[in-house]
Amino acid sequence: MHTAANNSQRPFIFAVLLFGIIALPSNAAPLYFDQTKTAQYHTKMSPTSGNSNSNNNSNSNKWFPLESNPQLMNQYISTLGFDTSLYEFCDVFSTEEWALDMINQPVAAVIMLYPLTEKQERYRQEDDVVVAATTTTTTTTTTTTTTTTTTTTEDSVLDDVWFIRQRIGNACGTIGLLHCLMNLPEPHHTFQPNSWLQSFHRECSKSLSPIEKAERLESDDKVAKLHDQATSSEDNQTNRGNMDDTVDTHFIALICNNNQLYELDGRKDGPVLHGPTTPETFLQDACQVVKKFMARDPDEMRFTILALAPKKGRKGKAEVGGDDNGT
Repeated sequence: MHTAANNSQRPFIFAVLLFGIIALPSNAAPLYFDQTKTAQYHTKMSPTSGNSNSNNNSNSNKWFPLESNPQLMNQYISTLGFDTSLYEFCDVFSTEEWALDMINQPVAAVIMLYPLTEKQERYRQEDDVVVAATTTTTTTTTTTTTTTTTTTTEDSVLDDVWFIRQRIGNACGTIGLLHCLMNLPEPHHTFQPNSWLQSFHRECSKSLSPIEKAERLESDDKVAKLHDQATSSEDNQTNRGNMDDTVDTHFIALICNNNQLYELDGRKDGPVLHGPTTPETFLQDACQVVKKFMARDPDEMRFTILALAPKKGRKGKAEVGGDDNGT
């Protein structure tokens, strides 16, 4: 966690509020920010080097940002049609073991909110997007030589991982939630009958390209209304502000698929592979990815982590998440 995370003699906790995650010594008194002041900072003091790949910045293709608020998100995904009686989102207060031990496991997915600073954006351009995941090795042996040929199957990752591009401004919260829910193992696909989520899951299978999925989402008035209702819900801890406010944070999802850990960011062309994992170690492995993001910009504190975990009745705090320019 931040620059002090490597000092094992000084455990830290995250104060997860509107401003993000604050690193504190364990013997320090809790520190909280005035939410109205941090909301103003969050929407008015965005770096000038934000997203540059917007397809359309008009309000017709832009939503209000979603809070990183587990109570709100659980209500939202329930409205979309996910059965939260078994799994629900909860705050992860630290990447350290004491905090991870507080979470019921195995965790099904993780969603992270992080600041879109210049440093983070430079790394985003350098991340390796997985175009293919399956390699086939054929070995041919003759009396004198052995020849090994490796063939890569294009787009095979997207046969296993459900991925959608983000082309709606400030829709990263919904995109991140969809990346979490659509990639759940079949036993956890607890979508309510006749719900929006069940219908969208049927219409937008993995076989559709990320752009085709995005087009379906963009033309779906119902999910736009449900997202809007979530951003104006009484469960929000801040006012959602104005549509034209600048928001400089972004949601991404981390999932375990076939014992591989993937980062799913709707602004990228495809999944990013972070290496092997297991359902039992997924939360710990996902937090290692979170630490990489934190290390890129150690002076930043606006990080929040939510885990989709077996239900245990937890409530958390909030931060607004969105990105003005969509993809």
